[in-house]
Amino acid sequence: ASLCVTVIPIGDVRRTGCASLDLCYVACGRLDGYVELALQPWDYAAGMLLVEEAGGRVTAPCGAPLSLTEGGAVLASNQILHAALMNALNG
Repeated sequence: ASLCVTVIPIGDVRRTGCASLDLCYVACGRLDGYVELALQPWDYAAGMLLVEEAGGRVTAPCGAPLSLTEGGAVLASNQILHAALMNALNG
């Protein structure tokens, strides 16, 4: 696994190993953001709903909507950080 160099300060990196739990943490504000490069829709569908209902955003790292039929990379965060995280991930 690799971490990309970002232009925004990062206080900590945590991985629970469970996408649904990490997305719940974003929804309740315990985590500011979440990035995963390869998930299936069943890994993120319920968590995506929770984040969005809590006022956050869940997209592909490029900003595209996520598919519920095909897997891919996921970026979840609050509304404030989403654009900054996308910019940091996409250079």
